Amino acid sequence: MDMTSLFALGERVGDKLAARGETIAVAESSTGGLISAALLSRAGASVYYLGGAVVYTRRAFRLLTTLTADDTVGMRSSSAPYAQLLAQHQRTRFRATWGLAETGAAGPAGNPYGDPAGHSCLSVDGPVTRDRVLRTGQADRAANMLSFALAALALLEQAIDDAPAGPAR
Repeated sequence: MDMTSLFALGERVGDKLAARGETIAVAESSTGGLISAALLSRAGASVYYLGGAVVYTRRAFRLLTTLTADDTVGMRSSSAPYAQLLAQHQRTRFRATWGLAETGAAGPAGNPYGDPAGHSCLSVDGPVTRDRVLRTGQADRAANMLSFALAALALLEQAIDDAPAGPAR
């Protein structure tokens, strides 16, 4: 897969969101903005893309979210509960139909929590929720970033396809 594939998937997901009158807000970490870039690659993205943040550090967490340390008690970054919290937070904060979050370790080394390079937790929150833990087994940072973004958008597309059509939130 390559950037062309990523942007094609982003456009396809954008088409589905626009057709349904639904919106999305994103929080991403180790993808470095690739998820948002893919969703924004479709002309007219402002009808469905409400905003996003690259929450890469603790400082970014403090400045780019309204979450507090109390909200994350008992969880760590690069975990499924943390990804779920971020997806829910973005959906609620932006009053979006969908929230999408990614957090992981792109590489070339693992993270301080013991997760290897190529580890990512993905979460979709909305009319349907979906979660996935991805382990690529690769140390290639750029390839992992791309794999994580593709997997996140595929998870979002699956959730949209599984959700009943209805009025946008």
